[in-house]
Order: sequence, then structure tokens, then C-alpha cells
Amino acid sequence: VQLVESGGGLVHRGDSLRLSCATSGLAMRYYHMGWFRQAPGKEREGVSCISDADHETITTIDADSVKGRFTISRDDAKNTVYLHMSSLKLEDTGVYYCNAHMTNYGDEHDYWGQGTQVTVSS
Repeated sequence: VQLVESGGGLVHRGDSLRLSCATSGLAMRYYHMGWFRQAPGKEREGVSCISDADHETITTIDADSVKGRFTISRDDAKNTVYLHMSSLKLEDTGVYYCNAHMTNYGDEHDYWGQGTQVTVSS
């Protein structure tokens, strides 16, 4: 299983950025997908998550700090999940990680990518 993030970089405050997470080796449609981030000296925190595509309704949850600015989406045909980030703030700086999670009959499957750096400058 591989999760490969891309799209990070150095941007200015107020800019937009789109992160991608390409997955392989798993049936992504059965996984809840999420984006997490870790700022220097801080613990990893959840940013946005999206439910699996195996049900009629797909739901998303965003951290309060990014509501209205970030949007998570998934394209199961491409085995890719995205994080659209707009109105970026200095405090959005950090390493962004993609996560795939599934619980199947009590067995948990949890995978992480290697992360992509997002730096927001003034």
C-alpha cells in the first residue's frame, strides 16, 4: 500500500493550493480518507476527512480552523483524494499527511503517506 502526497510548496498568505494524495495497493472506495498536518513543535492534528464511497452519502468533516477555507474531495476512479486550500494563513504552515482508514469486522487498516510541506509566508 502506498499513499503519495503532492502539491505542497511555498505560498503567500491568502493564496490557494491543492494537495493530492495518490493511493495504490488498496481499494480506496472502501476507506475513509483524511488529511492531517503537523506544524513545527506541535502534534499532528486532523484537518479534513471524507467518508468512504461505499455508501450512498459521502460526508466530510473539517476542523474549525479550516472550515470555509479547505475542501476535501475524492476521486475513486483515480484513487486520489484532494485537499483544496484557499485563503491560506501563516498558521496553515506544516507538513500535510494523507491517511486511509478502514475498520473491517474489527480489524483496523490504517495507512499514512510521507507528507508534503506547505509553507505560508507573509
